[in-house]
Amino acid sequence: MSLELADVRKVAKLSRLEVSDADLTTMAAQLNRILDYVDALQEVNTDGVEPLAHPLPLQNVFRDDVPTPSLSVAEALANAPSRQGSHFGVPAVFDSDEPVSH
Repeated sequence: MSLELADVRKVAKLSRLEVSDADLTTMAAQLNRILDYVDALQEVNTDGVEPLAHPLPLQNVFRDDVPTPSLSVAEALANAPSRQGSHFGVPAVFDSDEPVSH
């Protein structure tokens, strides 16, 4: 399969890439090399080869989910730059006169 400049221009447009005419020919050559490689891979006999999600055996390395005591409010807010009661104090994002829409 060989891509023409019009095909590469269309792919660039669909990808929302601005490509100059000089770069278009370079991209066309690169994409054609990629497609040639994929064509070569299509010729490889894969009969009897199981599909893999990962080439190495993986196992879950996480610990069991066991509840543990959490920080108290005082400990959690000990280094907070600003506090409002038992909460973190943060700068206002919206003007108080404007309704908040979700």
